[in-house]
Amino acid sequence: MEDKKDKNPMQVPRIEKVVVNMAVGESGEKLVKAEKLLGLLTGRKPIRTISKHKIPSWGLKKRDPIGCKVTLRGKGAEEFLKRGFSAKDNQISASNFDKYGNFSFGIHEYIDIPGIKYDPDIGIFGMDIAVTMERPGYRIKRRRLKKRKIPARNLITKEESIEFIKKKFGITISS
Repeated sequence: MEDKKDKNPMQVPRIEKVVVNMAVGESGEKLVKAEKLLGLLTGRKPIRTISKHKIPSWGLKKRDPIGCKVTLRGKGAEEFLKRGFSAKDNQISASNFDKYGNFSFGIHEYIDIPGIKYDPDIGIFGMDIAVTMERPGYRIKRRRLKKRKIPARNLITKEESIEFIKKKFGITISS
C-alpha cells in the first residue's frame, strides 16, 4: 500500500459536486413543499427543473416546472454525502457507479436522514443524490480558452472511485 507522500497529488480523486434532485412531477403546492424541504436539508436555495417534453396522458406540458435541485460543492457536499450514506446504512451497490467513477443513489424518504424529523406540513418526499468525481486538472475541459479533452490515462475508473469512497466515508460496497 502506498503512502500519501508517494502518491502523485494530481492523481488523487476528489468530489467535484453533489447534486440533490427531487422530481415531484407537477407544479403547484407539492413543488413548493419540495423546495422548502430541499432548502432545509441543504441550507441552499433550490432551483426548479422544467419538463422537456409534452406528455398529454400525464397532463404534462413542455417547459412546466416538475422538480427542484441543489448543487453542493466542497465541504458542504461532503457533509451532505455523509448524511446521505447514513440514510442508506453506509452501503451502496457497485452497480450505482458508472465507468467514469461517478455514482448516484436514491433515498426513499427524507426522514431516513439522521437528525431530520417528519414535518406534517411537508409530507413525505424522496430524493436522488448524484456525485461527480474528478481529479485535479479536469478544469481544462471546462475552461473558456484552449479547451482540451481529458486523456484516457487521467480519467477516473470505477474501481478507483469505489476505493476512494470506501476510504473517505467508510462505506461498504455490495456487488
